[in-house]
Amino acid sequence: MRKGRIQRTTKETDILVEVDLDGTGRYDIATGVGFLDHMVEQFSRHSLIDVTMRVKGDLHVDQHHTTEDSALALGQALAQALGDKAGIGRYGEAHSPMDETLARVVVDISGRPYLVWKARFTQEKLGEWDTELIEHWFHSVAQTAGLTLHVQQLYGSNNHHVCEAIYKGFARAMRQAVERDARKGGAIPSTKGQLGG
Repeated sequence: MRKGRIQRTTKETDILVEVDLDGTGRYDIATGVGFLDHMVEQFSRHSLIDVTMRVKGDLHVDQHHTTEDSALALGQALAQALGDKAGIGRYGEAHSPMDETLARVVVDISGRPYLVWKARFTQEKLGEWDTELIEHWFHSVAQTAGLTLHVQQLYGSNNHHVCEAIYKGFARAMRQAVERDARKGGAIPSTKGQLGG
């Protein structure tokens, strides 16, 4: 079973994240930040990765720790579920439209964390969520999941649409990347015989 479970408790946040890579896109998300909940729900639904995420964070300070730590925990849970990554597709790519917006997301489950971010927001908040935290969320997930991740807003003007197109694109790219490829016969998808490092 390709499942991961991370319990992460600090003085700033108390987090439980569970994932099932072979799920159906079921989710149970409660971070205390409405728009972040909405985006993680989109990730789960469109990746078909089941996600449970329960966060108690120091929102009386701001949303930074809740955003960062929940993303770190999600990445850790994904990495745990992937194990040695034997037999996975490894790569995923998606173009994701939403009305006037088009985003492109490309992922390599390489074990070498790297984020290229080419998207911008023209307002400070979506709901109550600070838009400057969106890039940081993706950086944090890539860091602990071991993803080489390229995110590009090709065009679009509505900030909600831009954000949602990116999350849906990430979901669909991850769906491709984590799926097992029967032709690989359980081999690790690297000529080095391992991923990472």
